[in-house]
Amino acid sequence: MLFLERRHTGEVTVDTQQVLEKLGRAWKDFEESYAGLSTEQLMTPNVTGKWSVRDIIAHVTWWEEEALKHMPLILEGGTPPKYSDKYGGIDDFNAIMTVKRSDLTLEEVLRQHDEVHEQLLEYVRAAPEDLWARETKFRRRLRLDTFGHYPVHTNAIRAWRATLETPATE
Repeated sequence: MLFLERRHTGEVTVDTQQVLEKLGRAWKDFEESYAGLSTEQLMTPNVTGKWSVRDIIAHVTWWEEEALKHMPLILEGGTPPKYSDKYGGIDDFNAIMTVKRSDLTLEEVLRQHDEVHEQLLEYVRAAPEDLWARETKFRRRLRLDTFGHYPVHTNAIRAWRATLETPATE
């Protein structure tokens, strides 16, 4: 359980360990959502839109990369460019990245997934403790790109898996 402390301002405060625990729980749930699937199932399209589980894993990875790219900029007081200005919007960014990652093998996607996540954990562990003490742009970016994002895809994969286990009706 994540124990939170309320300051007199009503803000919820957390520490690095609590952030890592929240990140770890959401990550574990995401990975469990596709655990045990065959290679064929991981590559089957239309799990979410046209995406396969493999595509969803790649998507989660590129959003962790976005966190790693933009959190240092936020830490320095900068503001990341808006996706609407740079790409036309988040959906357009996702479409661009989907094409960029489409040639990667399942093994490459899984390797990147593990490597990038470990880099993210190292970054979070090394981040100044006071960045977690209150809601900051830094903490918000981490949440939106990671533990706030994983459940969307965890739930989609679980829902898709449920259709595999449901016998077809005539």
